[in-house]
Amino acid sequence: MLSTFEHIALTVGELTFDVTVGGPADGDAVLLLHGYPESAASWLSVAEILNDAGLRTYAPNQRGYSRGARPTGVESYTIDHLVADVVGILDTLGLGTVHLVGHDWGAVVAWFVAARHPGRVRSLTAVSIPHPAAFNWALREDADQQARSSYIQFLRTEGKAEHVLLRDDAQRLRAVFGDVVPPARVDEHVSLLTEPGALTGALNWYRAMTKEFENTPAVTVPTTYVWSTEDMALGRAGAERCGEFVDAPYEFVVLDGATHWIPEQRPDALADAIRTRTGTTPN
Repeated sequence: MLSTFEHIALTVGELTFDVTVGGPADGDAVLLLHGYPESAASWLSVAEILNDAGLRTYAPNQRGYSRGARPTGVESYTIDHLVADVVGILDTLGLGTVHLVGHDWGAVVAWFVAARHPGRVRSLTAVSIPHPAAFNWALREDADQQARSSYIQFLRTEGKAEHVLLRDDAQRLRAVFGDVVPPARVDEHVSLLTEPGALTGALNWYRAMTKEFENTPAVTVPTTYVWSTEDMALGRAGAERCGEFVDAPYEFVVLDGATHWIPEQRPDALADAIRTRTGTTPN
């Protein structure tokens, strides 16, 4: 059965987020946080499976990605603001607790939300990015991770990164997806990021990074971490250290042969991991 999705505008303070909602109204809530350079559309295939299993999904285009949530200035994209957005979304939706899922940058935000607001998170499924303390350890100590993360400095270069990524019909931006993400979905992501101010907002997540990431507390909620062996950006060292920063039931799921784009390349396997963590079986 295919899900019927509803697209809503959700106002949180001075910002308005575009949110894709699916699944039964009485289903347990799952909040899906996308990464860079994707959008909430990256979750559609996973959400369909979760909805068919009876779960209610909410996938927002996050700060910088939603047209009504693009404040100017790097200081508007610190992790404090990104975490507050998630808590504000939950409050506005009337959700006391949620099963939290994040991929890439969405995983970073999810780790921080779980660490700072464990009472709001029933379970955590983090995809690709390990606990920030594990990732930062690998960035300091592991030559392989240092090489994989060399692109970050380019993305932090204001102006130049936007110019390079958007020229020639955003050829460089499209290229990061390889041949893994369907072209129509790539077009959807790129179309959003070519809107005025959108790519700068997305890149400001990188530009607002601080050493605070190294000191992220351990999470105390049941957690699953999903990592793929062909991820060009995330190596094994940080992935294997992730569990040291979870003081709760923990599972490490390895997807052999999958690339970084897990939600779109391996939606069935990812949905299985999420369902297992939420204790949900297919209908």
